[in-house]
Amino acid sequence: MRPVPAHPARTDKPGHNPARRSGAATLVTDLSLEDLEHDARHVIGEMAYAYYSGGAEDERLLQGNVEAWSHWQLHPHVLAGIAEVSLATTVLGTPVSSPVVIAPTAIQGLAHAEGEVATARGAAEVGALLILSSLATCPLEDVAAAAPDAARWMQIYILRERMRTEELVERAASHGYRALVLTVDAPVSGLRLREWRIGMHLPDDLVLPNLAGDSTESAREGGFMAVVTNEFEPALTPDDIGWLAGVSALPVVVKGVQRADDAVRSVDAGAAAVVVSNHGARQLADAPATADILAEVVDAVAGRAEVYVDGGVRRAPDVVKALALGARATLVGRPSLWALATGGADGVAGLLRWYEAELRRTMHLCGAATVDDLDRSLVRRTPGWAQP
Repeated sequence: MRPVPAHPARTDKPGHNPARRSGAATLVTDLSLEDLEHDARHVIGEMAYAYYSGGAEDERLLQGNVEAWSHWQLHPHVLAGIAEVSLATTVLGTPVSSPVVIAPTAIQGLAHAEGEVATARGAAEVGALLILSSLATCPLEDVAAAAPDAARWMQIYILRERMRTEELVERAASHGYRALVLTVDAPVSGLRLREWRIGMHLPDDLVLPNLAGDSTESAREGGFMAVVTNEFEPALTPDDIGWLAGVSALPVVVKGVQRADDAVRSVDAGAAAVVVSNHGARQLADAPATADILAEVVDAVAGRAEVYVDGGVRRAPDVVKALALGARATLVGRPSLWALATGGADGVAGLLRWYEAELRRTMHLCGAATVDDLDRSLVRRTPGWAQP
C-alpha cells in the first residue's frame, strides 16, 4: 500500500474550502497548483510522477497547452447588475454542478491506495462528472458502487479483440455509466521518453481490471506504451464510431479531435459530442495547443454536437475562456491526480470547490451570471497573436 499523507498542499488543504459559498461574491481562496504538484511528486515517487507528468518527445507541447490559454484575453462587461452567479450546467443532458469535469486519467492506483474509487467519491461530493479511464486500477463496478448516484462516463479504447471492447461496454452500461468516451488519438503510442528512461511499468500490486486480457501483463513487462502497441486497434475510421454506438444505447463522445474536419466527420458518423484534445501532450509534441484550435472546431460542428476541451486547463479564467469560445465543459486531468495523491477523496473535492469559487469570481467580474452567458463577446485575441 502506498502512503497517504495527512495533509495536501502547503498553501491550503484541497479538502478545505475557505470561500463563502452562499452565492455571494467569494473571498480569498488560496490554492497553488504548483505546490500541489510538488507535494504529490514527493508522495508518489519518481516513476509514477514521470508517468503522470510526462509528455511526448521533447515535451514542448506540455507547456504549450498551458500557455495557449494566454493567447486569449477576457473582455469583461461591467454594470451587469449581477447579484449571484450560477455554475450549474448539463453535459449531454446530465445536470452537473459546474463545467469542470474530471478527465479520464489512467492508473490512479499509483497516486493513492484507493485510486479511482477515491476520485469518484470526491467528484460526487461536489456534483461533478467523472470520466473513468479504461486503464483504471479499480474495477468500474467498484467505482460505481463508491458513488452510486453520481454522474459518470466510461472512457473506451477499441481493442484489437473487439469482443473485449463489447464486454467492457456492457459492464459500463449495466453499472450506470451514461456515455462512452472513445479515445481516437492513440493508434500507436506517442514517444514518451521520460517513461522509457525511468523504466515505467505497472507495479506487482496493481492490475488493469477493466481491460482484462493480457493488458496487465503487457503493462508490467513493457510499460504502458506496450499496452497501446499490443492491445489497441491501430486503424480506426469514422465507421468505428458507428460500430461503438451500436454496441449499446449509450451516446458516444469522441475524444482526441484536433481538426475541424475530423470533428465534422465524427459528428457525421454518430458522435454526440467531441473533445478537443491532444492527449495531454502525450502523443505528438508538434500538435497544436487545444486553446488555439477550439474555436474552429466549435464553428465547424455548428451546434450539431456538444464540444468539450482539455489540455493545459489550470485556472478558472482558462475555463471561462473555453466556455466563451464555445465549449460546453472543460476536462481537468493532472491537477486532479495531484489532489488525489495529496488528499484522497477530500483532496479531489477540495480542488473542485476551489475551481467553483474562482469560477464564480471570474464570471462575476466578466459580467456573466450563468455559464450560458459566456460567449465570444467576452474573449479577444491577445495582441500579437493572429486569429487562427
